[in-house]
Amino acid sequence: MAARKTTKKPNVSAEELKTYYREMLLIRRFEEKAGQLYGMGLIGGFCHLYIGQEAVVVGLEAAAEDGDKRITSYRDHGHMLACGMDPGGVMAELTGREGGLSKGKGGSMHMFSKEKHFYGGHGIVGAQVPLGAGLAFADKYKDNGRVTFTYFGDGAANQGQVYETFNMAAIWQLPVVFVIENNQYAMGTAQARSTSTKDIYHRGEAFGIPGEIVNGMDVLAVKEAGEKAVAHCRAGKGPYILEVKTYRYRGHSMSDPAKYRTREEVQKVREQSDPIEHVRELLLTGKHATEDDLKAIDKEIKEVVNQAAEFAKESPEPSLDELWTDIYA
Repeated sequence: MAARKTTKKPNVSAEELKTYYREMLLIRRFEEKAGQLYGMGLIGGFCHLYIGQEAVVVGLEAAAEDGDKRITSYRDHGHMLACGMDPGGVMAELTGREGGLSKGKGGSMHMFSKEKHFYGGHGIVGAQVPLGAGLAFADKYKDNGRVTFTYFGDGAANQGQVYETFNMAAIWQLPVVFVIENNQYAMGTAQARSTSTKDIYHRGEAFGIPGEIVNGMDVLAVKEAGEKAVAHCRAGKGPYILEVKTYRYRGHSMSDPAKYRTREEVQKVREQSDPIEHVRELLLTGKHATEDDLKAIDKEIKEVVNQAAEFAKESPEPSLDELWTDIYA
């Protein structure tokens, strides 16, 4: 990971930096609260937190336009918040309540928003990749200039369906950005032990798909790479691969003790490469914000998250009548 400190002047406005800071902080505080609710027994099943990876989705959403689509795996709360889905609705879905974005019937792995063009949250490893190509195929057919961001991890990158999808996307020149969120440990195995190549994006070369590595702990680097990838797709040149090197601070899920790495390793990444601290430093050293300004943002975000948690707690359980709705048969 690159060290957090930088002398490079950011090519964005002060307001954009504040926006990225606020959006990443919202994801961080939301996930921390979700972890608390899980510990209290209010969230059942699996709970996969996005803490540490916030710059990936915030940077790519900054490169997206209205109407662009996104689809991802089960580590998806950050993606939902970054594309503008209501925090209360997201939290209520995690707790299985009626006020959830899927009426409390799906949980984190089956949450969708047609309004925000968010198509899940998928629990089967790698299953979202061909679905993402399908979304891009629809846009190609309609010739509407839209792009689909298809997210998957370093573990899913070894799935056969990923390469079948690469092949089809290349043949049909689909406007899809394949985003490999490489947090380096898949479900719990280091990439070096599970993957034959150091850099996964090179695998696209066999299909004629260009790509690059991105520092996923730097939101500005992700945004810049995202803009390049999106421009490639909108120009009708077909798919593009971004391997975004990031790092999750928590285990694979809340039930994972993460004994496959040391606490010292995690702490070192936090100290040297934390994505939120990086933007915080840019704001302070560039005199775009004061410590009091940032404290006010943090207070604001905590209030939003607390309100989301209260909404989730107060929302009723789904009615039994909901068993017979949203069934396409």
